[in-house]
Amino acid sequence: MEGQAKQVYFINEAYNHEEPPYGAGGGGGAIAADNQPRRRSGGNKELQLDLSDKKNKEQPAIATPAMDFDDLLPLIGEFGRYQKILFVCMIPFSFFVAFVYFSQIFMTLIPEQHWCHVPELDALDVEARLALSIPMVNGEYNNCYMYDVNYTELMAQGKIMADPNWPRVKCRNGWSYNFTEIPYSTVATEQNWVCDDSALPTYAQSIFFLGAIVGGLLFGWIADRFGRIPALICCNLMGLLAGVATAFVKNFWQFATMRFFVGFAFDNCFTMMYILVLEYVGPKYRTFVANMSIAIFFTGAACLLPWIAYFVANWKLLTIITSVPLLLVVFTPLIVPESARWLVSQGEVDKAISILRQLERRNGRQVSKQTYQNFKDSCQRMRDQEQEQNASYSVLDLFKSPRLRRTTLLLIVIWMAISLVFDGHVRNVGSLGLDIFFTFTVASFTELPADTLLTVTLDRFGRRWLACGSMVASGIFSLLATLAPVGVYSATLAIMGRFFVNISYNIGLQYAAEILPTVVRAQGVAFIHIMGYVASIIAPFVVYLANISPALPLIILGLLGIAGGLLALLLPETLHHQLPQTLSDGEEFGRGQSIWDFPCLAKQLDDEDKCNTDVEEVRSPAFVRGTQTGASLTASTRGELRSSILRRSIQSRNSTKL
Repeated sequence: MEGQAKQVYFINEAYNHEEPPYGAGGGGGAIAADNQPRRRSGGNKELQLDLSDKKNKEQPAIATPAMDFDDLLPLIGEFGRYQKILFVCMIPFSFFVAFVYFSQIFMTLIPEQHWCHVPELDALDVEARLALSIPMVNGEYNNCYMYDVNYTELMAQGKIMADPNWPRVKCRNGWSYNFTEIPYSTVATEQNWVCDDSALPTYAQSIFFLGAIVGGLLFGWIADRFGRIPALICCNLMGLLAGVATAFVKNFWQFATMRFFVGFAFDNCFTMMYILVLEYVGPKYRTFVANMSIAIFFTGAACLLPWIAYFVANWKLLTIITSVPLLLVVFTPLIVPESARWLVSQGEVDKAISILRQLERRNGRQVSKQTYQNFKDSCQRMRDQEQEQNASYSVLDLFKSPRLRRTTLLLIVIWMAISLVFDGHVRNVGSLGLDIFFTFTVASFTELPADTLLTVTLDRFGRRWLACGSMVASGIFSLLATLAPVGVYSATLAIMGRFFVNISYNIGLQYAAEILPTVVRAQGVAFIHIMGYVASIIAPFVVYLANISPALPLIILGLLGIAGGLLALLLPETLHHQLPQTLSDGEEFGRGQSIWDFPCLAKQLDDEDKCNTDVEEVRSPAFVRGTQTGASLTASTRGELRSSILRRSIQSRNSTKL
């Protein structure tokens, strides 16, 4: 008994029932190799103390070892020639999502200098027309009023200067625009969405996000029912048709309707491809693929878009140029395979294995038939277990217990704040007092260093304090921008605010998936992201406040950033902690953690204490695999979170674990 007392193990039952340990007959030695000391999860009440001899006697042997995709991919090739081809194939889809998201900004630009058009004065130059017809307000010519006088008589009398006491009236004959800074006519200038109608572009942008919500639900159902490739093709073709049709609209409601349908493709037109690629990349490389595909491809597209608009100098041609390339999606099935995980979730394991065999051949690898058979048997076992465990859960279960309800509400509020601040910074570039084309390019470029920095630091410093620090920093820089002189200084500070909210946005993409329990993770993440879209609907109205005062949007974005960052400190840290599987795990997750816990410091303490204890925490092979590869577990969920449309059904939740 004394010998037994010196070797004590913590066994996590949540992983045991989902991924059975290796049995004596199918690799019993493997469990010894995988039983590595790991950092203890503070306050996790699902950890149960047991003696190793008793554990070995009571647990039945399993004929074949458990094997999931992350076991099989190293044998096939984690980032071989074929995965590199898939990585390159993400380029057009990155361009699609940037064009769909940002193109409306450049289709609805309105020059700051616009005045009532007076046909009787067309023979005069601009300065003479303004001096005779437009009232001055605070030293500037009014955008919405003209003098209500007989200009033909004034011209006959030789008048060259207006009398400020003349009566005023709203513009009667449309507007004249100064196209010096914005060198082309937009839909907003052609249809005079100014003065009383100046909010129409804002309404159109909000309607776009309504379309994103509907499209997310629709294409999420298609993805779960018919597969990821059909959903990818359908949403891109929807963006193509609605985008081209936008060029032929005649009024606001036609424009808004087309933007609603273009919104169907937002996020989805890239995310499906993003997930497909991540599913075929090994755990060791997922952090790189997940972050750098955004940092390089998406950033490149966002930086290029304003200059396409500038040199095309025609809003109708711009919307066609940014929409027609979506037609390339029809060639996707020739290169990109269907999601093997989704096929397994549908019970089509043989078809999934056929795809994996193609991957194996193209990477020049050889995998035994027995390995595939073990994988097939494991998939079937895990699918049966998931169906049995998850059948009765819904997103409402997140609100039934106090701590889990508090965590869920915090995630919703924080993600709404992040979404609003991010989209607000994207759309506020026109109010920074500099050339919008140059400013938008510089602000978009911040995505590259932000994602690169995050790739290096996220799995070292953890989620909570990085989320807090980046959000608070974004808020502070936004507020400082309101104090600096309008121009280079204020724009620089605002762009720094955009840089830090980029970091927060990418952290938030995976935080929810790590905190929410597995049994309701997909539904919970989908719900949180839909609430983020609701916040994005509000963002254009926040930016519209610049018409009242240029400082107002940045003040609101700054305060929201600071508030959201401080709220992030109330969430539990997930780095180096076993993630919750059941609702009870979710309720207890993070209990006992201090707000001052820093994962990087805790890791150092663990290293120092490792030689001074006889107690080891033994994690399941699946969990040890995830923590050894750094962000392998979290990066795989990171891909799931770029869209709110993924895995909303029981079948798609099954695929998460297969």
